Amino acid sequence: MKTLPFQLLIKIRIASGLAAGFVSRSVIRFANFLVFGLLLSAIGAANAAELKGPYILTSPSGELRLTVSDPAEKGVRYSLTVSGKSVLKESVADIVLQGMTLYLSESKVFDTKRLTVNREQQPHVQQKSKRVQEHYNQLTLRFDNQLALTFRLFDQGMGYRFTTEQDGLLVVNSETVSLNFDGDHRLLFPEETSFISHNERLYLPKRLSEIGAEQFASLPLLVNVDDIKLVITETGLRDYPGLWLEGSDKQGLNARFPTVVLKSELKQDSDRNEHIIQRADYIASREAISTSPASALFPWRVFAIAQNDADLLTNELSYLLADELAIDASWVKPGQVAWDWWNANNIFDVDFKAGINTQTYKYYIDFAAKYGIEYIVLDEGWHHLDSVLNVVDEIDVEEIIAYGKSKKVDVILWVIWKTLDNELEVALDRFEQWGAAGIKVDFMQRDDQAMVNYYWKIAKLAAQRKLLVDFHGSYKPAGLRRAYPNVITREGVRGLEHNKWADYITAEHNLTLPFIRQLAGPMDYTPGAMVNAQPENFDINFNRPMSKTTRAHQLAMYVVFESPLQMLADTPSHYLREHESTEFITSVATVWDETQVLSAKISDHIIIARRSGKHWFIGVMGNSKAREFSLDLSFLGSDNAQYQMYSIADGANAHRYASDYSVKSEAVTAQSQIKIQLAPSGGWVARLSPALNSK
Repeated sequence: MKTLPFQLLIKIRIASGLAAGFVSRSVIRFANFLVFGLLLSAIGAANAAELKGPYILTSPSGELRLTVSDPAEKGVRYSLTVSGKSVLKESVADIVLQGMTLYLSESKVFDTKRLTVNREQQPHVQQKSKRVQEHYNQLTLRFDNQLALTFRLFDQGMGYRFTTEQDGLLVVNSETVSLNFDGDHRLLFPEETSFISHNERLYLPKRLSEIGAEQFASLPLLVNVDDIKLVITETGLRDYPGLWLEGSDKQGLNARFPTVVLKSELKQDSDRNEHIIQRADYIASREAISTSPASALFPWRVFAIAQNDADLLTNELSYLLADELAIDASWVKPGQVAWDWWNANNIFDVDFKAGINTQTYKYYIDFAAKYGIEYIVLDEGWHHLDSVLNVVDEIDVEEIIAYGKSKKVDVILWVIWKTLDNELEVALDRFEQWGAAGIKVDFMQRDDQAMVNYYWKIAKLAAQRKLLVDFHGSYKPAGLRRAYPNVITREGVRGLEHNKWADYITAEHNLTLPFIRQLAGPMDYTPGAMVNAQPENFDINFNRPMSKTTRAHQLAMYVVFESPLQMLADTPSHYLREHESTEFITSVATVWDETQVLSAKISDHIIIARRSGKHWFIGVMGNSKAREFSLDLSFLGSDNAQYQMYSIADGANAHRYASDYSVKSEAVTAQSQIKIQLAPSGGWVARLSPALNSK
């Protein structure tokens, strides 16, 4: 395609720069539109046929095929097929900026650019593997209204995002994400009732026709398109509200966004719940001043694709499409955490009164040091709720942190987001002075533009002080962790804590999360219950909680569930009595060099192998039915290297007494076949270490 002469482009940019010094923004915007008009004219009629759609883009393997219609006809509409099967049909992408002269349906494409990338990425805090292959084909359409739209097609799915070259104040009135399908497909729908939400939902099985326009869900969610799995989420979410999806009258899904908060206040007698008094009629407002060609970037809309369920467990699109690294992350240390809140500090067999006091947390540190656990957390109660610096009399934070450092155990401090924000830099400076390792920020429960920006602010200020961040009461991961790896994990998941007040954390729920929620990024599910029950024996007890699965199922979570900061939720007193289980948990890595999915089906089972250094770990989780599997160890390689396999399985009576388990140690090679029997809601887990006589 022909382009403008370099000299003319330079003159245009200089003229625009000079104008910025003495004319109004409205005049500059008018001049910018003139520049685009000059560009369009200079391209000439000879290129008109070349620029006319439809535009075709395929994934590197050719299995995914994207067709984008000519926007001048009906706006931007795109269709996606996988191996010839329709996945998305005539779906709509659009965005409306305040003051736009031309909408996409009125615009023309004046430039197209294609790009192929094939390179290897090495995450600064790895999750599934040490290296991630980034291979995609890209198409960018530039319009004559200062907008551009970029599509990237991977073999694992698709992403698209808008950019604009408009400078100055940028107000986004609306964005259209209208997803259309050619059938009444099944989906797993994390239905919400309000934009004020922790995004901790069950995945409800529904059909598209069953979801009305008044019903909406947080992300990610899954649509089953004729057995092709489509997980929809977003990444690169910054200075913009989160995307939610609602039903439609046409067996589709449409975007719903929380609008800008204009006025809010804390609810009476609450330290954490804001009452939204007034919202704007637009979704985002920000300055977009840049010398780069794309002065404002909008979030990536992500469509992860899998033709078999197992491929969802290794999908990395959320990471690959996220913002690049923004800090020196060499100091960020993944690890495990001894947690106090879930078990309500129920410590026993000690000679002191357990509770929120210095002696109790020293006990946590002693326990952590015994098993090589890297962190403990001081959760709610260590400070008065009016101020994160108003420490309760029973706690000496500096003494606890110093004691921990003497035992090589670091301390993470829980805080409420609003209370922290009230004295933010003073508090973070104090935490750094005390020697804290990180903060656990809780109860944000929103993802409008201001709250999304709060996450980025906390990440940056914490990184400046070398503090880890664990966001609780949060929205799903949406790319922040790549730019700021000190944001090492987050909640936004219906996890083990719900067992304290409800009975819906079933084995099937646990076998849904890794395929959907975990695809977006690490999830702080907080596993590790040492009191275990089958569903018929399960009781809700807030202060003495239990799991609704077997012990082996809980242990397998440490291999299956991904979180570079992984909690041990139960009391140290239980862990000390259950030494075999604890020794195994604390031997499991929290980041992985390699992941291989051996077998997986949503809500049915997962068999996954992960490598850390020379050691392999295998996690098997089953649903509420008793199961049998034959495990093939060929992933160990083609040589005859011997491994010593230490495994923990459901015990012979785990179907009645879920805490029952059995232990076995045996020599294995890549040729070994292992028979596994799972109790209902059961599991199996193993650690494979190279034999001493193996090369």
